[in-house]
Amino acid sequence: MAQIALVAIGGNSLITDKNRPDVPHQWEAVRETCRHLANMVEAGWQLVITHGNGPQVGYILRRNELAAHAVHTTPLDLIVADTQGAIGYMLQQALGNELYSRGIARPVVSVVTQVLVDQNDAAFAAPSKPIGGFMSETEARQFEAGGWRVIEDAGRGWRRVVASPEPLRIIEEGAIRSLLAAGCIVAAVGGGGIPVVQNPSGELRELRGVYAVIDKDRASGLLACQLQVDLFLISTGVEKVAIHFNTPEQQNLSELTVGEAETYMAQGHFAAGSMQPKIEAVVDFVRETGNPALITDPPNIARALRRETGTWVH
Repeated sequence: MAQIALVAIGGNSLITDKNRPDVPHQWEAVRETCRHLANMVEAGWQLVITHGNGPQVGYILRRNELAAHAVHTTPLDLIVADTQGAIGYMLQQALGNELYSRGIARPVVSVVTQVLVDQNDAAFAAPSKPIGGFMSETEARQFEAGGWRVIEDAGRGWRRVVASPEPLRIIEEGAIRSLLAAGCIVAAVGGGGIPVVQNPSGELRELRGVYAVIDKDRASGLLACQLQVDLFLISTGVEKVAIHFNTPEQQNLSELTVGEAETYMAQGHFAAGSMQPKIEAVVDFVRETGNPALITDPPNIARALRRETGTWVH
């Protein structure tokens, strides 16, 4: 039986040039990413693909704002579902075409995925996850007056923030398992999944969406643990994880133990909104399953799998 890898790709990897974020250029980026994924399939890997959706959610929010005088706005849980479907479609088509061109017959399927969270999670009392685009303080205060929480983001402008609760369970895990067993490549947990809560009885029924977003690396790690995949691969914007990042003392890391990763986190080497959730996710995965994790950028996936680059965590 083929080894299974869960590959998490970032939403920003679908937009490689911030000056050209339009859909045709997103297609170009998806096709490039899928060439790297097809290399893994050709090498014998069975894949589960997860993806970010941050920029795409921001665009839909902006369209809502511009059209609010004419049509109803879209709740955040539906926006996450919309982006899961759209990006899943792009991955299905681009990867399917790439595999067909190589003579590989493998169905690619996307699953609109719900992720259970606790409605009493402390994150709901302290929203912190930025969504949407940057704005001036004047614009931010207008959103604040409308009930949003806003923050100043690292000197780059103001943004709205929502809760980012901890993912507890992938609702569609059984369907994903069945698709894998049928030989499918599966795209799932897009954008961290649609956050849902259940009724107070504790029974897994009467689910409802909540106004929040789930960190996609944490949700990907949870799915990787639930499926007990052989490899958890986070494809991001850097070839290797580094300490003292962007300083003259920068040190790229080829291998990390769980203990070393935790020490570096405690020392503050990984940015909270960037590398830290990735490290947390792979540490949890490696500790729970005993299987390795890998962090690298898309063009170096093949080399990293040959242990020529990338950062392996074990």
